[in-house]
Amino acid sequence: MAATIEHIEIKNTKIPVVFEKDTNLPIMNLQLVFKNSGYIQDNKNSGTASLSAKLLNEGTKSLGSTAFAQKLENQAISLHSSSGFETFVIELSSIKDVHENALKFLKELLKDPNYDEKTLEKIKTIQRGSLKRKENDFDYTASKNLKKLLFKDTVLENPSSGTIESIEKIKLDDVKKFLNLALDLNNLIIVVGGDFEYDEIISKIENVVKVLDNKNKNILKKITVSSDKKSKTVLKETEQAYIYFGSPFNVDVKDENSYMAKVASFILGGSGFGSRLMEEIRVKRGLAYSAYGQVSMNKSHSYFTGYLQTKLESADEAKELVSSLVNEFVKNGVNKDELEAAKNFLLGSEPLRTETLSQRLNRAFTNYYRGLKQEQSQIDLEKIENLKLEDLNNYIKSHNEIKKLSFSIVRK
Repeated sequence: MAATIEHIEIKNTKIPVVFEKDTNLPIMNLQLVFKNSGYIQDNKNSGTASLSAKLLNEGTKSLGSTAFAQKLENQAISLHSSSGFETFVIELSSIKDVHENALKFLKELLKDPNYDEKTLEKIKTIQRGSLKRKENDFDYTASKNLKKLLFKDTVLENPSSGTIESIEKIKLDDVKKFLNLALDLNNLIIVVGGDFEYDEIISKIENVVKVLDNKNKNILKKITVSSDKKSKTVLKETEQAYIYFGSPFNVDVKDENSYMAKVASFILGGSGFGSRLMEEIRVKRGLAYSAYGQVSMNKSHSYFTGYLQTKLESADEAKELVSSLVNEFVKNGVNKDELEAAKNFLLGSEPLRTETLSQRLNRAFTNYYRGLKQEQSQIDLEKIENLKLEDLNNYIKSHNEIKKLSFSIVRK
C-alpha cells in the first residue's frame, strides 16, 4: 500500500499526516517531524539544536535518564531525537503489541523533558570532548572550513554540533526556549506507518501530540551560497592532503528539471568508479584513493560539494585538476556512454530505495515537505529514461555557477 497524505486538526491547527499501512511486520514506526526547526534556528547559539536533541534523549525529569531508558528497553521500544539542518525529529518505534505503551512514554517525554542542570552539564561535557577529539580529524576540519567559505554570515557557516566555545555558553534556558519554539503544532508533520488502519492509530497519536502548544510557527530561511572563489589552507602534522571543495548550484527542489541535476551529479562525481572525478583523478592519474562530488538540494539552499585525499606533493595538482574537470564538464557536458550508464544505474537501483517501510515513509515525507507530488519519484524516473543527451548538456551549460569553486585544504 502506498503512502497517503491526510490531515488532522488539533487546537485549530491543521497538521499533515504521512501514513502507510504495512502488514508485513507487526510494528509501528512514528516520526514527529518539526519543520524549519533544526539547527537553522541556532542563530548565534551554535550547537543549541544538537544539545536540545540530546537532552530529549535523557528521558523525563521525573524518572531520570536511566530509569526512563530501562522502561523503554524492557519492552524493546526505541525513542530517539535528532536534529538536521531544516528539521527536528522525534522517532518512536515498537512492535505492535506494546505500541500503546510506547506512545504513553512519548507523551510523558513531551510533557516532562529532563530539564535538569546536571543533565545538561553532562551532555555539554560529552559534546566538548567529542569536539576536542575532532581537532585531529582532518576531514572534519576541512569540511568545517569549507562551510565557512561557502556560507559566510549564515547559520550554516557554523558546525551543527557547535564549537567548544559556543557549547560552553549554552544555558538550560536556551535549550528550553529552543524546544518550546520548535516542538509546536504549527511546525509539526506526523509520519507514521505499520500494521494499523489509519483511524486506529491516528486517534492514539492525537492524544499524544495534543500536549504540544500552538503558539509559534518557525519560518524557513533561505541560505545564499557564496559565489566568491576562495581558498583556505590549514597546516597540520599529516601525511596526506585533505581537499574539500564546493560551489553554488542554483536549483529549486520544486524545479521540474531538477531530475537532470541528479543525473549530472551522478555522472560528475556521485557514482564512485565510473564518475568523471574518480576516473580522471584516481584511475588515470593515481592522485587519490577516492574522489567524490554531488549536488545537494534542499528547500533552504542547494550547492555542489566534493572531496578527495591525496599525497602532499600532489595537492596543488589535484586542486587544479578538480577546477579543470568542473570547467570542462560545464563546457562540453557528458557523452552518450556516460548518460546511458547513469540511466541504467538510476533506473535499475530504484527497487532498492523502497524496500523497507522506513524508506517509503521517508520518500513520501520528502515529497510532501518539498511540495512535490507523491508519485514524483516515478515521474522523475520516466523523465530520466527519456532524457536526451542534448537536453542534459544544455542543462549543464546553464549552470555556469558551479565553476565558482572554493577550496578548503588541510596539509602539512
